[in-house]
Amino acid sequence: MSSFEEMIASRKDWIETILRPWCQQATLKDLKRAEQEWLDIGGKVATEMTLWTWAWERFPVLTHEGLTGVNETVEVTVTLKDGRSLTGFPDGRKSVQGKLVLVESATGKEQGPFIIDEVDGVVAQ
Repeated sequence: MSSFEEMIASRKDWIETILRPWCQQATLKDLKRAEQEWLDIGGKVATEMTLWTWAWERFPVLTHEGLTGVNETVEVTVTLKDGRSLTGFPDGRKSVQGKLVLVESATGKEQGPFIIDEVDGVVAQ
């Protein structure tokens, strides 16, 4: 690598081809470990803007391009690995560090938190 531009391109490529995809499939345990070392791994960026947003990208309906955290504007049905299904709007303030909280639209009742490892699938309503 002979130039600053090549170094920047290499770093961006590593983020998009290695780091971001890893976040999209890692377990909560590994994500928590990465959070502790995020300054060294991801650079000087807030984990909620990268690590946790990228982790939730494994369920694309939960994120929105260009925004951080979970998308609160779409009602979703979350299917858990134990077979339960729950419907509501994600609560972005309470859905932190790999935990998802839903708010039922009809009752306002909170459901969760559900850890990212428990979630099998998410679809928009």
